Amino acid sequence: MKKIIWIGSLICLGALALPAQESELEALKRALQEQQKIIQSLVQKVESLEKQQAGVTNEQAQLKQLVTAPPSATGTAPPPPEKSWSPTDPIRIGSAQNYLGISFDGLFAAGGSTANDIEALQTGGHDPKQRGFTIQNLETTFEGKVDPYFRGQANIVLQLDAGGETIIEAEEAYLETVALPWNLQLKAGQYFTEFGRLNPTHPHSWDFVDQPLINGRFLGGDGLRNPGARLSWLAPTPFYSELFFSVQNSQGETAHSFRSDHGNELFLGRFDDPGQVDGFSDMLYTPRYVASFDLSDAQTLVLGGSAAFGPNSSGQNDTTQIYGVDAFWKWKPAHQHGGFPFVTWQTEAMLRHYQAGRYVGDVNGDGTDDVVPGETLTDWGLYSQVSYGFHKGWVGSLRGDFVTPTDKAKYEQQFGTDPDRAERWRISPALTWFPTEFSKVRLQYNYDQRDHIGADHSIWLQMEFLLGAHAAHKF
Repeated sequence: MKKIIWIGSLICLGALALPAQESELEALKRALQEQQKIIQSLVQKVESLEKQQAGVTNEQAQLKQLVTAPPSATGTAPPPPEKSWSPTDPIRIGSAQNYLGISFDGLFAAGGSTANDIEALQTGGHDPKQRGFTIQNLETTFEGKVDPYFRGQANIVLQLDAGGETIIEAEEAYLETVALPWNLQLKAGQYFTEFGRLNPTHPHSWDFVDQPLINGRFLGGDGLRNPGARLSWLAPTPFYSELFFSVQNSQGETAHSFRSDHGNELFLGRFDDPGQVDGFSDMLYTPRYVASFDLSDAQTLVLGGSAAFGPNSSGQNDTTQIYGVDAFWKWKPAHQHGGFPFVTWQTEAMLRHYQAGRYVGDVNGDGTDDVVPGETLTDWGLYSQVSYGFHKGWVGSLRGDFVTPTDKAKYEQQFGTDPDRAERWRISPALTWFPTEFSKVRLQYNYDQRDHIGADHSIWLQMEFLLGAHAAHKF
C-alpha cells in the first residue's frame, strides 16, 4: 500500500512541475482525481484481502486447538461426529446413552427321517421333530444400556408344536453390571447357565441343525437355564482367564437332571416329585472356568471346565452332579478376507452321576406297586465337530456324537432297557451357505445308531433370516 501512495505522490509532483497553462492544468487536475479514485479502490481491495487472510488464519488456529486440546476439567472430550445408521446396526429407540436395540431371528427346517419315533430320535427342544416343515425358533431380542451401571437383554421365543399350537418362552431376560470394581461382573434374571460351550448359546448360532446328544440327555431339550444370579471374575493374567459361579433355581423343565417332574412321565425308572425349596441345599450351583490362549497370530485355543450340583426329584435327599470339559480351536490366516478361510474344532465331554432314590409305585402300568431300589446311575458322552470355511459364505462341517451308561441299572434288569440311558451314536455332515450375514441355508444328514433299535437316516434343510443386528456372541 505504501508503494501505491508513493507512486501517487510522484504523479502529484510531476503535475506541479508542468507549465501553468490553464487548459493543461485542468486536464492534469482531472487526471489526478482519476488517479486518486484508483488508489482508493486499490487500498480498499488490499484491506479486504488482509481481513480475509486474518479470518482464515484464525479459523485454522481454532480448529487446531479443538483437535489437539485435552479433555476439559469435566472429563468430557468434544463429541465425535454422528455415525449414520447402517443395515448391520440394531434398530435403536432412545438416546445413545440409553437405547433399546431390537432384532428378530426366524429359524425354519424341512425334511424327514426313517425313524418311527422322530421325537425320541431328536433330543433337542428346537430340533426338527416331524416330517415336513418345522418352525424351530422365532426369536425377538431386546438389548441395550439401562444406565451407567447396568445393561439388559431379553430373548422372547415363539415355536409351533406338531399340533400347530404356539409356544411362548421367556428364554432369557437378565441384567448385567458394567461398572463393578476388581474385574467383577454380576448377572441376574432368567439366563442360560454357563456350562460348556453350547449350552449358553442360542439355536441360530449353532453350526448344525440340531443339538448334540449329550446336551439333550444331560441338560435337557431346552438347555440348562433358570432364574438366578451369576458372579464372574476376570483374572488379571496375561491371557484371557475368567471364573464363573452361578446360583439358580433347580426345578422345572429347564432343570432336566435336577428337580423336574418330566411332564409326569417315567424318568430313569421312577415317577418324580420335584418338591419345594426348603433351603440353600435345594438350589442349583454351577461353577465354570475358561481360559483362552493365542497359539500364534493365526491360531487360538479356548479351554473350559464346568460342573453342576443340585438336588433331583427322585427322593428327598438325592442329588445330581454333572461334570464337563470343553475345548475350542480356531485357525484364521492373516490373509483372510471377510472371515474366510477358517477352520474350527470344538468338542465337549460330560459325565453325570444321578442318585436315584428308592421308589414304590406302579411303574409298568399293571395296576400293582413295583419296588425300585435306590442306586447311583452314571452316564457319560461327548461330541466333536470340525467346520471348514473354504470359500466366502460357504462352510462344511462334520460332527460325531456318542453317549452311553457305564453299566446297566437295577431297574433296567427289572423292566428292560431304558431309552433314556441306551447307548447311541450319530454322524452328521452339513453344508452351510451364508448369502449375507442376515441369512443362511443349511443342508444336514444324520446317521443315527441306537442300541436295541438300529440305524436311522435323516435329512434336514434349514433356513434362517435376521432383521436387525443380533447381540454379539462370545468367541
